[in-house]
Amino acid sequence: MWEHGTFYWNELMTRDPEKAKAFYTTCLGWQFSEMPMEDGTIYHLAKLGDDPVAGVFPMSGPKFGGVSEHWMSYLSVDNVDERLELAKTQGAMILTPPFVVPGIGRIAVLKDPGGAVQGWMTPAEIRE
Repeated sequence: MWEHGTFYWNELMTRDPEKAKAFYTTCLGWQFSEMPMEDGTIYHLAKLGDDPVAGVFPMSGPKFGGVSEHWMSYLSVDNVDERLELAKTQGAMILTPPFVVPGIGRIAVLKDPGGAVQGWMTPAEIRE
């Protein structure tokens, strides 16, 4: 279940997914399953029991040069394209234009006027 304007998902952006997985398995009891991505990398889905709780995204390549490892939060929005247009009028900068992750939703990454980076997404279940 999700609601417009609420936090929907969190993922750890890391250069060493195996080290991160070991840490969170030991400290929090998370278990992980692998999800191959279109670019050939592996996304790691963290679960607590049967419930998905977070993701681990491998940062690699030049677009992540100089970017520190961090937790990335995603807010659910009713229409990501319309909301991004509104955000731009309020001083936001679109860092990654909207794209679709099949079965997950339509996602974009932006920087708010104060400089905070976040993802906005329209979950797939309302788009289908």
